Amino acid sequence: MPKDWGVRRIDHDLPYGPHIRQKLDIYAPRNGGRTALPVIVFFYGGAWSDGNRKHYAFAAHALAALGYVVVVPDYRLVPQVEYPEFLRDCALAVHWTSRNIASYGGDWTRLVLAGHSAGAYNAAALALDGRWLADSELHKTVVGVIGLSGPYDFYPFDGPISQRVFGRAEDGKATQPINHVDASAPPMLLISGGRDELVLPRNSENLGASLERAGNGAVVRIFPRLAHVETLLALSLPLRWIAPVLDECRRFLAEVTVADGAIRRRASSDAGQR
Repeated sequence: MPKDWGVRRIDHDLPYGPHIRQKLDIYAPRNGGRTALPVIVFFYGGAWSDGNRKHYAFAAHALAALGYVVVVPDYRLVPQVEYPEFLRDCALAVHWTSRNIASYGGDWTRLVLAGHSAGAYNAAALALDGRWLADSELHKTVVGVIGLSGPYDFYPFDGPISQRVFGRAEDGKATQPINHVDASAPPMLLISGGRDELVLPRNSENLGASLERAGNGAVVRIFPRLAHVETLLALSLPLRWIAPVLDECRRFLAEVTVADGAIRRRASSDAGQR
């Protein structure tokens, strides 16, 4: 797939843990300058049972071209592991990033967690559920979350995927990102497709409304013509015409990564907008 010019993969196959799937790649603008850039950690989807970071280079290139250092980790998958082990891996990757990204031109104090589908769940869960980024200082450095077609509110588990992945959790309600929203939540950009029949748009709508009630910033965008995977594919060069997903990301990222130490929260009136 064609990729954005002006971006390079600056390192790859970096281990953030001992398992063969605990590795990550790093992308950055070729001319990043001397100022440390904000960092995006992008988690891919695949129903928590499939995926390879190499297949998401197009998304990393698209986001890095906006002026960010982008980290794309692999993580362990079902059935080799069950919930919550893949979240532990994602958290470990974020911890590794906070400790090491300065060496790659990234500013660890301005972290954005992003993902598509299952990866959007991972990003939101890490940002909202305090069990995963237990280091309070690290948690404060998460200045925003971008979720594309993410499941955040799907209990009780009534489908084969959710039953397989989460069915043995001790507390099913605690697996849901929406149930961990409080006043400390970072701003979120939640994008879904109106034709998504796999992860219904109500997941984004419900989480956005919950964030709004808690006094947090949320921007919800539902693109009526997009299906589940198309919110991700709209980041790619050949398919950006189908919806301005990358433009929404650009605006959101520019706002939440302002380099003055302040976390920018969108006005609550933005929540629920299309």
